[in-house]
Amino acid sequence: MERRKFLTGAALAGAGSTLAAPALAQGTIEMAIVSTWPRDFPGLGLPAQRLAARIQELTDGEIQVSYFAAGERVGAFDSFDEVASGNAQAYMAADYYWKGKHPGWAPFTAIPFGLTYTEMDAWTKFGGGQELWDELGAEFGIKALAMGNTGVQMGGWFNKEIESADDLKGLKMRIPGLGGDVLAKLGGSPVSLPGGQIYENLVSGAVDATEWVGPFNDYFMKFYEAAKYYYYPGMHEPGSQLSLGMNKAFWDGLSDTHKAIITAAANEENSLTMAETNANNGEYLNRLINDHGVELREFNDDIYASFAEASQEVIEEAREHSDLAARIFDSHLKARSEIGAWTALSDTAYVNKRNTALDL
Repeated sequence: MERRKFLTGAALAGAGSTLAAPALAQGTIEMAIVSTWPRDFPGLGLPAQRLAARIQELTDGEIQVSYFAAGERVGAFDSFDEVASGNAQAYMAADYYWKGKHPGWAPFTAIPFGLTYTEMDAWTKFGGGQELWDELGAEFGIKALAMGNTGVQMGGWFNKEIESADDLKGLKMRIPGLGGDVLAKLGGSPVSLPGGQIYENLVSGAVDATEWVGPFNDYFMKFYEAAKYYYYPGMHEPGSQLSLGMNKAFWDGLSDTHKAIITAAANEENSLTMAETNANNGEYLNRLINDHGVELREFNDDIYASFAEASQEVIEEAREHSDLAARIFDSHLKARSEIGAWTALSDTAYVNKRNTALDL
């Protein structure tokens, strides 16, 4: 797949695409969805399009969905305001993009040293996360649901080796969310760019490094043309939750049946996106290394200790924003402690024992 093809997309020439041909019948609900990702974007854009089509399919066309990729109706980072204002009915995004509006949005995507995918799913659905998300969203006229996850992310692409925290000083890196604030604490310069603009900035030297997602997503971005050092693991996004954010008045006006269908479709895509990511990351990591000469590097323990110290400062500053911010972060960190303790005894312990025993 050519990078230009999926970044621009054949449909960019039009205003957007309606997901079904039949004419709108009386009483049909129109749902315009704006996305923060380009059309046909592997790993993120395609799941968003899949969910948009699924909502229309499961409602048997009672909800007619029009999907607009980034730039087709509004810019990627304008999607929140487009939905909060009621100009569109929903967005698909990573909610940490909105941390400038309220730091409480960040934990519903990821925070440094936060929750993995399974922990995030448990917190959101059974640990009080959704209720806090609803409380925050209500302040902005938004109702959000989890609609995907990309798991533990890679640490990023660098045009030089990172051997100590000093190597991060002065580094211009595309890294949004609280991860960017951690970099700033360590003397780096975080830059927030939508996905469609990262490659050009990396190639031109406008940024020295970038994080994106992982091998499956990153392969199609061709970052290896400008940066050969690929670091792991990413402390900044250990379980990056994606969201379907809907205009709250639109959501409140839906029938219970339509609410249940949209919720079910979002839950389905949440699982599918993680499964698709896991199924592809290993293959595409091999391609990056074997076909393109990418050099895999692990952040050493001293660098990770610096990340940890800075992250604690960043999280504490975010907590101080408001009572709601404090309650959101406290709930997230409580889940990290309690759910994370089980993760350490189950998934982590088993995988380490298995791989050691089998020399994998």
